[in-house]
Amino acid sequence: MVTTHNLGFPRIGAKRELKFAQESYWKGQSSRDELTSLGAQLRERHWEDQAGLDHVPVGDFSFYDQVLDTSFTLGNVPERVRGFDGSSLDNYFRVARGRSAQDSACSCGVQAGEMTKWFDTNYHYIVPEFSASTEFALDASRLLDQLAQARKLGVKAKPVIIGPVTYLWLGKAKDDSDKLALLPRLLPVYAALLEQLAAQGVEWVQIDEPALVTELDATWQQAFVTAYDALKGSKAKLLLTTYFGQLQNNLEIACNLPVQGLHIDAINARAEVEKVLAQLPSDKVLSLGVINGRNIWKSDLSAVLDWVEPIHKTLQDRLWIAPSCSLLHVPVDLVSEQKLDKKIRSWLAFALQKLDELKVLAHALNGGRQSVQAALAENGVAIQNRRSSPRVHNPAVKAAVAKIDAALGRRSSAYPQRATKQSALLKLPAYPTTTIGSFPQTAGIRQARSQFKSGELDDAGYKAVMQSEITRSVREQEALGLDVLVHGEAERNDMVEYFGEQLDGYAFSQFGWVQSYGSRCVKPPILFGDISRPKAMTVEWIKYAQSQTAKPMKGMLTGPVTILNWSFVRDDQPRSVSCHQLALAIREEVLDLEKAGVRVIQIDEAALREGLPLRKSQWNEYLQWAVESFRITANGVQDETQIHTHMCYSEFNDIIESIADMDADVITIETSRSDMELLDAFDNFNYPNEIGPGVYDIHSPNIPSQEHIVQLMRKAAERIPAERLWVNPDCGLKTRQWDEVIPALKNMVAAAKTLRAGV
Repeated sequence: MVTTHNLGFPRIGAKRELKFAQESYWKGQSSRDELTSLGAQLRERHWEDQAGLDHVPVGDFSFYDQVLDTSFTLGNVPERVRGFDGSSLDNYFRVARGRSAQDSACSCGVQAGEMTKWFDTNYHYIVPEFSASTEFALDASRLLDQLAQARKLGVKAKPVIIGPVTYLWLGKAKDDSDKLALLPRLLPVYAALLEQLAAQGVEWVQIDEPALVTELDATWQQAFVTAYDALKGSKAKLLLTTYFGQLQNNLEIACNLPVQGLHIDAINARAEVEKVLAQLPSDKVLSLGVINGRNIWKSDLSAVLDWVEPIHKTLQDRLWIAPSCSLLHVPVDLVSEQKLDKKIRSWLAFALQKLDELKVLAHALNGGRQSVQAALAENGVAIQNRRSSPRVHNPAVKAAVAKIDAALGRRSSAYPQRATKQSALLKLPAYPTTTIGSFPQTAGIRQARSQFKSGELDDAGYKAVMQSEITRSVREQEALGLDVLVHGEAERNDMVEYFGEQLDGYAFSQFGWVQSYGSRCVKPPILFGDISRPKAMTVEWIKYAQSQTAKPMKGMLTGPVTILNWSFVRDDQPRSVSCHQLALAIREEVLDLEKAGVRVIQIDEAALREGLPLRKSQWNEYLQWAVESFRITANGVQDETQIHTHMCYSEFNDIIESIADMDADVITIETSRSDMELLDAFDNFNYPNEIGPGVYDIHSPNIPSQEHIVQLMRKAAERIPAERLWVNPDCGLKTRQWDEVIPALKNMVAAAKTLRAGV
């Protein structure tokens, strides 16, 4: 009999219950007991949702981030939070976001942990911090408490932990030490954790090692051998879990480590299944991730059975099936989507529906296809309808993409000539100040948007509210003394969803929320067909904002690569083709903004890096079409029009040349949480254009001091000429409150004035 299991479940709740509970606790509006009680309720509900599986994950629930959970389990807590009173949960939130509920009435916040993308997803994790003196000490209480709760409810529990080598691989040494040198100190803690789980009667432990799908040198490969040789005495069986990519040169190692089972992502590593079958020892379980855990399209169940049935015949009880990765990356339940077009909805599967698909496959493998004939037939109709739908295919869009040539992505003049013209037009001071685009989304803004969608507020009423908010943003910026203003994006629900709603080829869910980090949830648009822009999307809002001030006003757009990477993307054509379609659509908006007299246009590409393949050997192809797409979008303008782009919370040093190839006049980029680490790239690379290294960590409620900002900018000026530096936050301000934003920006502007005095 085939065994079914799941690698992880969305933790936020179908109605984002976790988000609201977190934020209530942080504001001091609810107690710690209320927050932890809500967590217990969500876990119980999610385990019920996974009933019927042979093994259900336990420990995948987190109050912020699973990597940060691991750091606390291993006792790897930064020294800067150890002097605080209060619970471990409060220190946990201090590392996550700079402060907890206990700090809300004081200015006793700390520097939050660095945050970056989880492999090639839009999920952010808190980066573990190491030094040569790092020690580890086990605190398994979080996992043991969740296990006890699951056992009490009769859940067939499979604890989930991040493996030791991947944990080290994810972290950063804060000194010049080799983080792999910590492995001998770390392994006894892992051994003790496994011993405690076994003592609770656990049969299987899922131990995630996704670093195995990346390019590893011989030292890291040997670390896996060393680690699992040390853990092979565990009384609990280990399911070594990989996902997001292929094993390639790590395949032999993964197959032969002394564990009892191996999971591979059979969506991304389908071509490796046969090789794994040939190398995997005959006493090991093979788990195949046969349902896509990253996207929302229905699986072609008959096609899956065509290639899995022979494997099942060979392996019998040694075959397990699961989603390819944790379902953290998809929404919870499609049933709630009653307003979504019925035809498009019939093509989709969210987390619960993916588990239903898994059960259909298991029934077919165990009892023959005839046992689920009706379900397979219904699935086949949906698959065929999507493939043949005229709503998916637009010949005019395909023809436009076919006409793309290199000239479409070139500016008329090189940067030095453009910079001279832009300087004469904009007349900006040294160290010009700006923000990234959004200002706080207040309760009034959200209420107006909700009333407009429900019909309680008509077009004129909604427009009046939004214009009032835009005027407020302009006046606040003028009072602060910012040099290049933004309209604040009051009318925008999300930087991707807003544009997708106005493009043909997109569909939208009501409740399709996915966690991005902490309490931040996004609702990715569904890119189902060929993309085109029926009409202008932002021009009237930006024109109104510019009419309110004599200062330069930025037109704010989301770039094609970010719209692509932050959407659920169609899987029936190359991603590059969809990106080129988006580039042509956003290019039309850029040109319309320029015609309207907008002379500064920001095209955000926050997600450029996360689209990189996990292996560097495959980067060039992606970077070629991604950079080309940005250039198509941006480079039709006149020399006098200044093009900005923005990137955040990713490791950019190793693609800095590609970023330069984008040829944006100004790039604003996150550097505050990483303490200007990005600037290391400029030791060996002469970045040619202007750059604003973000000096204000907007993901923390802490307010940066003027002195701290000056210090960071002086670091930047050691690597980049001062005349090419901007001063700005590291991201948009929509998630902050005005009472946090005003003093922070006031300090930022004051810092710029101090810097100018020293020029």
